[in-house]
Amino acid sequence: MAAVAIATTTDAMAAAGLLLPAEVEALVQALRGTELRDAGGQGWLRQHESVEKLNMHAILSAAAGQEQLLTELLVSHAKIPVLIGELISAEVWKHKVFPVLCQLEDFHPRSTFPIYMVLYHEASIINLLQTVFFHKEICESAEDSVLDLIDYCHRKLTLLAARSTNGQAATQKELNSKDLVSLSSMQELQEQAEAMEFKISLKALSVLRYITDQVDSLPLSALTRMLNTHNLPCLLVQLVEHCPWSCYEAGTLKKFENDEWYEVPPEDQAKMTKLDGQVWLALLNLLLSPECQHKYHFDSFNKSQLLKLRAFLTDVLLDQLPNLVEMQRFLSHLAVTEPAPPKKDLVLEQVPVIWDHLLRKNAGKWEAIAKHQVKHAFSPTEGELKVQARRWAQMYSLDLLEALAPGKPRCRVCGVEAAKRCSRCRNEWYCTRVCQVQHWQKHRKACDLLAQAGGTAGAP
Repeated sequence: MAAVAIATTTDAMAAAGLLLPAEVEALVQALRGTELRDAGGQGWLRQHESVEKLNMHAILSAAAGQEQLLTELLVSHAKIPVLIGELISAEVWKHKVFPVLCQLEDFHPRSTFPIYMVLYHEASIINLLQTVFFHKEICESAEDSVLDLIDYCHRKLTLLAARSTNGQAATQKELNSKDLVSLSSMQELQEQAEAMEFKISLKALSVLRYITDQVDSLPLSALTRMLNTHNLPCLLVQLVEHCPWSCYEAGTLKKFENDEWYEVPPEDQAKMTKLDGQVWLALLNLLLSPECQHKYHFDSFNKSQLLKLRAFLTDVLLDQLPNLVEMQRFLSHLAVTEPAPPKKDLVLEQVPVIWDHLLRKNAGKWEAIAKHQVKHAFSPTEGELKVQARRWAQMYSLDLLEALAPGKPRCRVCGVEAAKRCSRCRNEWYCTRVCQVQHWQKHRKACDLLAQAGGTAGAP
């Protein structure tokens, strides 16, 4: 009977796309810190595969309510600090090495997909952290590296706020523009990197909100970092004001949710999105916690910024998130009082180290690192590309990708809902034959590799 039960459980996990416990443990144990110089190499690719498999498993297990095993393994093997280190390393690579690659005049890669994988690595890690940081034990297991993660989230939120203040919006048109067809491969990569940065920043917002859920158990330095060093309450007020995941295009309100922009019907325009909720919950955690109120400096500027929130606390919003009634009371009290300045405690404050360490270690070496990676990672032979394509095809099975997809597939060229799929690689979607033919010259190399990896051939 026990053997039957185990077999049934195994079959159920396989049907749901979940990894077996032994597979999950092996992948968690395999997580290691890597050198910036090695990004894109064979050892690094194995690390990326581990991260991506864990990322997909985390999403599916969370949906099935079976995330406890992964959470326990990440904590017991002390892998959250490793993931945070890798996250910031990927961020540094994108800001320091990738621009150098784009400026190399003699670099014309056969395929840009290996470079894209390094760009995508940051998105994979932040997505994994977003899924698991909901759990208190994960946040606590970050230990001192939570300071580095707070700084990372602050950088992303600052980017979001600056983008929205300047009137920029990463709309669906920008993400799937037909103009991409006329761009060079490296130019297209830059467009994709910019679109990816927007999505990464939104996931960082969710991670930050989960960190603020644990303000009572965070190190004192973490609170100081959020409240005083970065003044996150005022930054969150800017996000409430400008709402970068919402914009008007040709008179139509669009909102960003589940990794895509969608038109909001008139009857849903006052409805709160998940991202709106994350901002308000983070503000609740930071402003209503007694410990935070003790440490935050409610000077005239901060007070004036926070009082802007009262204009957004409408009855419609309060009906959707009743906890905001407490925020409304707090702001009414703040408006008529002058809170005492925070008491300065004499403590030895910890500071984040990962970002500064990477910059110091590699200062003046960015071009050398880029040229090393061009030679050893980003100029694969046809045979090496086929081998890697086979590994990618095994990792990204179509059934699993469809299970992970938040909505219906979109046309690769124009972004509208798509019903047709490339019959060779079955990896790209199109709304019409016209869009498929238009994209064929750009898609052909990747299609050939994936088709050969899957053992198919033929025309599009």
